[in-house]
Amino acid sequence: MSITDWPEDDRPRERLLLRGASALSDAELLAIFLRTGVKGRSAVDLARDLLAEFGGLVGLLSASHVEFCRAKGLGTAKYAQLRAMLELTQRYLRAEIAERDVLTSPEATRNYLKSRLRSYPHEVFACLFLDNRHRVIEYRELFRGTIDGASVHPREVVREAMRWNAAAVIFAHNHPSGVAEPSQADLRITERLQE
Repeated sequence: MSITDWPEDDRPRERLLLRGASALSDAELLAIFLRTGVKGRSAVDLARDLLAEFGGLVGLLSASHVEFCRAKGLGTAKYAQLRAMLELTQRYLRAEIAERDVLTSPEATRNYLKSRLRSYPHEVFACLFLDNRHRVIEYRELFRGTIDGASVHPREVVREAMRWNAAAVIFAHNHPSGVAEPSQADLRITERLQE
């Protein structure tokens, strides 16, 4: 059965307009993005299949072009749309931070940094340079490494902080291996940067 044959209250697009995007499941939001299903499968069915195949939103949104296009119902045009949507989201977050003082809580800071560092297959060490009112002056990815480590040079971090005339700095790095516990190397570099 086509989604247009569903009762209006059950259709994802209509529910989004009536109740807001947060009222929809991941599959329903993805179905709106996909717009159409495939023969015998509605857009919602296809979205559920894709989320299961990729292990959820993170897997789907992190998929390479080749992996993405292998899935039934997806192709280069949808991949380009998805990459554009992700870039728009990141630009929105950057603009929001530039225009407002949104890093007023650890959670807001963590969400921003996750959005910036989540998709890398290698470790990245980044810094948020802040002014004396803790507004973001600049975000910089300073070092890149392998799947489980990146060499960090404190003198380069200090040089960048001075370049941006930062009153405060937030250090961050991702864990592409999926192990979020700090390693001994993480602890050592944190101590060196504190000194």
